[in-house]
Amino acid sequence: MFIPGQVISVATFPGVIVHEAAHMFFCKLRHVAVLDVRFFRVGNPAGYVVHEQPDRFSTALLITFGPFFVNSLLCMLICFPAFLPVRVFGVTHPLSYFLLWLGISIGMHAFPSIGDGQSLMVQAKKEVASHNPLAILSYPLVWAIYLANVLRFFWLDYLYGLGIGLGLPALIF
Repeated sequence: MFIPGQVISVATFPGVIVHEAAHMFFCKLRHVAVLDVRFFRVGNPAGYVVHEQPDRFSTALLITFGPFFVNSLLCMLICFPAFLPVRVFGVTHPLSYFLLWLGISIGMHAFPSIGDGQSLMVQAKKEVASHNPLAILSYPLVWAIYLANVLRFFWLDYLYGLGIGLGLPALIF
């Protein structure tokens, strides 16, 4: 079933906002100037953070992958307490379903975008010349970003959100 990306972005807007806020957080944490931010908009991209080029490759890596860890962690932390009453006790309260939607929406937007991958690749190419091992190891990560974005067409992002939001708690209970 094909659903346009803008519809998905609107339906899962909290994930877009958290993703961009995480980018901005890691820019601020590493003293990288933020030039422009759109936490959410109806369009492509649904959100973005424009920042100066980081001085260090480790900073570029953190800004690229920070939202993956933040969104994934928040997805688990929001879904777990909502999943427990529904799955274990059979309590079907609207708040539980709201929290599950919120957590999965955030988890769906964990993957770095193609733009994130392209920015990291530019930095990696510069750093490989100086034999930075972290830059060399980042190449497979950039290809994973590209692959994950291609697989979004097949709902990989949704399956990831479901997997960490509902699948992990289901393994426990």
